[in-house]
Amino acid sequence: MYLKYFYDSYLAQASYLVGCQATGEAAIIDPSRNIEPYVSVAQDQGFTIQKALETHIHADFVSGVTELARRTGATIYHSAEGGVNDGYDFDPTLPQQGLHHGDIVSVGNVQLKAIHTPGHTPEHISYELTDCPNAGQPIGIFTGDFIFAGDVGRPDLLERSAGMKGTADKGARQMFHSLQHFKAYPDYLQIWPGHGAGSACGKALGAIPTSTVGYEKMYNPALQHTNEQEFCDFLLDGQKEPPAYFAKMKEVNPTGMTPLSEVPAGVVMDLNGDAVAELAKSDNKMVVDTRDPFDFAHQSIPGTINIPFPDLFSEWMGRLAAYNHDIYIIIEPHHIDDIRTILINMGLDHVKGFFSPSVVKSASNIQSYYNQTPIEIKRDDLQIVDVRYRDEWEVGHIPGATHIPLHKFPNGLETLTKDQPIAVHCASGKRSAIASSILLNHGYTVINMIGGFNRWKDEQLITSN
Repeated sequence: MYLKYFYDSYLAQASYLVGCQATGEAAIIDPSRNIEPYVSVAQDQGFTIQKALETHIHADFVSGVTELARRTGATIYHSAEGGVNDGYDFDPTLPQQGLHHGDIVSVGNVQLKAIHTPGHTPEHISYELTDCPNAGQPIGIFTGDFIFAGDVGRPDLLERSAGMKGTADKGARQMFHSLQHFKAYPDYLQIWPGHGAGSACGKALGAIPTSTVGYEKMYNPALQHTNEQEFCDFLLDGQKEPPAYFAKMKEVNPTGMTPLSEVPAGVVMDLNGDAVAELAKSDNKMVVDTRDPFDFAHQSIPGTINIPFPDLFSEWMGRLAAYNHDIYIIIEPHHIDDIRTILINMGLDHVKGFFSPSVVKSASNIQSYYNQTPIEIKRDDLQIVDVRYRDEWEVGHIPGATHIPLHKFPNGLETLTKDQPIAVHCASGKRSAIASSILLNHGYTVINMIGGFNRWKDEQLITSN
């Protein structure tokens, strides 16, 4: 048996290649849309990719099962359980098969057994892996978004991203019962999850790539609850606002997205800064400057939005980008391939062009904002804008501040006046840098509070509520 782990650190997404060295067959579990890494490894190892398996309808990346089916002829295997999610509706010309609880998919001498594990979504299935004929019992289980290292999948995405009312509580109760069955597994069984730390599909995922049933039973907080209602309250509490692009993923993944062969790659463009500023003025275009926030604060092209790469790029493109807008990126040339991959894996296909950061220097009209620590800011002559999430705001905030969460921008800005400067902050100063660029584009005088609310508390030596 051959097992290969793939990890997209930008989207915190894991996928797997399982191969039988005796027969040369291979399967990919939860592939991303960029299938080149799987094809490359399969070729290097002498495998033919014959199967593409889904654990569920994903909300945080574009699934690559249809891309694999088109490119390699692999059969798509997906859940036939659940039904609330409308199920899969792939192109009927693609080879495919629905799976029910207990069904077995053979990859040469390796067996993958489908186990219905609803909770994160109604149709979710996991796959037990047994290396036959060497063993009669499974060695591990691919858990998708069912169980992670240190966490379990959130059950509220159908309600919060797809608008399906009442599914969050129902999903939490399904998760509770799925976990009771999971606890019956032997402690030695390995867990291969679909995500790692940083994923928005849970609230406290661990950074380690794998775990075991025994370890999770001992230390995973979600597995310590024996009362269903207490578990549901625990699981639903503290789940952050899902990125806006999750709704698009729930829309495209049941059918599969446009083949990559039909998606323009975007070109490196030779325009000056003034021409880029004209692009940024258009209502249906988004020009993203990926430079360090301090560089952007010193000098930027009007109309551009600062989403630094790699630190915040994936999350905030997913929260702020519109799928019907053409996208242009200011980025160092050696990062273009990475940016392309991130965007296609998020389904942001309207990438029209890339510019070198040197384009900023060619603009005849530039804009800038200030960076100051809380102690340097005189709050009595400023408007203070807090761009953190609501749960952060409710724990504590600066008296007199206006709360406009960054993921809601630019909505709510009409409550602000342009007669006074704005001191904008988040928890540490990263999200507020993005907000500063947007406020700047709307004509406000901006100060980004270095260190954010955390530093404000330290420098004021008080907390606020």
